[in-house]
Formats: sequence, structure tokens, C-alpha cells
Amino acid sequence: MPNPNIEKLQLQLSEIESFIPKFETTNFKVSKVSVGWQLDHALKVLNGVMKTLMNSNPDNYNSDFNFSRMVLFGLNYIPRGKAKSPKIVLPPEIILKESLVAQFNDAKDYLEKMDAVNDRQYFKHFVFGTLSKKQTLRFLILHTHHHLKIIKDILKQ
Repeated sequence: MPNPNIEKLQLQLSEIESFIPKFETTNFKVSKVSVGWQLDHALKVLNGVMKTLMNSNPDNYNSDFNFSRMVLFGLNYIPRGKAKSPKIVLPPEIILKESLVAQFNDAKDYLEKMDAVNDRQYFKHFVFGTLSKKQTLRFLILHTHHHLKIIKDILKQ
């Protein structure tokens, strides 16, 4: 049976791909950064988190309670401008279309391997704590949705 979270991420990746040609677009009333910045960041998060999840040892997984996760996952929402991204997922000053395409292809490859990931493999998030595979996929959906909404608002003009 197909994993609905993986299917949702595949749809979001298709949306990301459709926005790559508009990577240079800006709208400073909506965001200080371009569509390309939003895409690059979202792809860096997708790739980094999926890679970490895949490389985690399921024997080391420990479930934990996290209030922020409970509230924001429950609301199905990440507020704008509230969190500061770790340096590792910040885009470079100059964003190239070729880099976005390469990161998109990597994300597609990682996502194709997600079904084989053990349910007890995990990702440690700096705000949400230790996330199981299911929670990690949920986080990725929320985070990607957050940036897709910003992109759509930038492009509204």
C-alpha cells in the first residue's frame, strides 16, 4: 500500500519543479528573498533530512514528547518569519538554475527510497526533537508547504 506522506511529497516536488523556471522572481512586499532562495532552502531541507533519516540507526530511536511539535503539527502550520534556519540549509548568495535542478533530482531519488526506510529510523530536529520516519515525513510536508505558499505569494504580483 502506497505511503500517503510520500505521495504528498512527490506532488510537492512536482510543484517545486514547476517553479524552477521562475527562480529569479522577487516580490519584496512578500519576502526579502527570491523564489530561487525559497526553492533552494526547501530542497536543501528535503535532501538533508531524508539523507539523515536514511542513515540513522533504528536501534537508537527514542520517542520523545515535544510541545512545539504537538502544537504546530496539530495546527498543520509553520508560521512565517519565526524560526531561524541552520546554516547548513541556507542558500548561497548566488542561486543557479543548474543547482536547483540537481537538488531537485537528488530529492526525487531520496524520495523513491523512502518506502524502504525502517519506521524506527529518525531525524533530530532543532525545534521539534526526535522525529520518527512518519513524523519526519510529516515535518517535510509542512515545511515544504510553508515555502510553496511563500513562492505562490511572491508570484501573485
